[in-house]
Amino acid sequence: MVTHQPIDLYARNITDEKQASVIDGSSSGTEKRYQVLNADYENPNALRKLAGAIKDHTLHHLGTYLAKAEKSLTDRGVHVHFAATDEDARQTILSILRSHEVTRLTKSKSMAAEEIHLNPFLIENGIECLESDLGEFIIQLDGDEPSHIVKPIIHKNRREIARTFLREGIGGDYNDDPETITRRARVHLREKYMLAQAGITGANFVCADTGRLALVTNEGNSRFGMAPVPVHIALVGIEKVIPEEKDLAVFLNLLGRSATGQQLTVYTEFINGPRSPNQPDGPDHMHVVFMDNGRTDVLASNCREILRCIRCGACQNVCPVYRQASGHAYRSTYGGPVGAVLSPLLFGDRFPELADLPKASSLCGACNEVCPVDIPIPDLLLRLRDKAKREAVPSAGAIPMSPFATLATSPSLWRTAMTMSKAMNHLPIEVAPVKPLQEWLGQRTLPEWRGGDFRKWFKNRKN
Repeated sequence: MVTHQPIDLYARNITDEKQASVIDGSSSGTEKRYQVLNADYENPNALRKLAGAIKDHTLHHLGTYLAKAEKSLTDRGVHVHFAATDEDARQTILSILRSHEVTRLTKSKSMAAEEIHLNPFLIENGIECLESDLGEFIIQLDGDEPSHIVKPIIHKNRREIARTFLREGIGGDYNDDPETITRRARVHLREKYMLAQAGITGANFVCADTGRLALVTNEGNSRFGMAPVPVHIALVGIEKVIPEEKDLAVFLNLLGRSATGQQLTVYTEFINGPRSPNQPDGPDHMHVVFMDNGRTDVLASNCREILRCIRCGACQNVCPVYRQASGHAYRSTYGGPVGAVLSPLLFGDRFPELADLPKASSLCGACNEVCPVDIPIPDLLLRLRDKAKREAVPSAGAIPMSPFATLATSPSLWRTAMTMSKAMNHLPIEVAPVKPLQEWLGQRTLPEWRGGDFRKWFKNRKN
């Protein structure tokens, strides 16, 4: 569940079982990515640079490409809507569903829908909304929230899932065999697909030149969800637009390899619009809701590069902080390095509450190295740290650094401190001069002080 604790406190209290699940799931994804990318491309870094340049160009001309996408979609018979806020997006989708008298629907995995808490909203308004992605389905059964962009139940193991299925009466007796769990979920969901009156999806990319939506999954649940229903709604962040269909050759090759170590996801769908007269199945009505919800504010900031993100989760997989804390520690829809940048920006009114997230990083740079669109995440984290300092936003657990700055810029004070530093080995934490320093020391085990020896050695050293 999403916490209200700072990341360090949450990580300290995380169970060994959950931490093991997160570490195993994230590290395996990172290893697969390296193997596949380096085996298939002589210079994968050049491909990353190209993808980043395409996204950067798109963001600089986003208004133009959104207008072009709207026209292309409309020409294909798609109804296009624009939502400025999360509430606008929710109300737009509810209005569409009510206009088609929809009371039951299935939904495929969508981080945009998680971002605006669409499911509980629709359920509160009398619409049965069932997640069809296996991970999201389990999250929904448990009343939980995703902790990873691609692997929403990375924090759970098969035993926990089996207990959930037993509790919900899905499939009979307790069985934690992954294949059995999957088969039981499939049987349960197949009937729901046929009873649904609408399907909601996201979109990985929207091609401005043709109006086609590209949607990638590994379970085929979005295809099942769209086939029998008369209405399809796609909720899409405005940053998902790309200039031309040919750009998919770059992004799809990077997305699968970066997200799950696959050359291509199992199901890659190109959605052309509502069902044509010669098609036996598919929705008769299609709606695309382009959602802003703070994205134009991010675009106007000095961290606009974060909008290049294609939601692959590679930065989460490689991040040492994420592995220790899990996605729930980030107190927002988006966890890991991308969330540490995106969440404080996207939810601007919550910036004081989320301003500590950019500090939850060692700035090792691994997130930038694995990002398929070359987002300079460490640089963005530093910019947000600077923003918090300029706006005087307090940070839980932080200690004032101005005394250290004074000490470090005064040679005489520094020499005195180093000479006396060994005394710190024998002083209890309680005698620290300020309370924040006491709290900081109380959460850390420091090595013994060894100051002063270098100066003695250097003074007595003969030339």
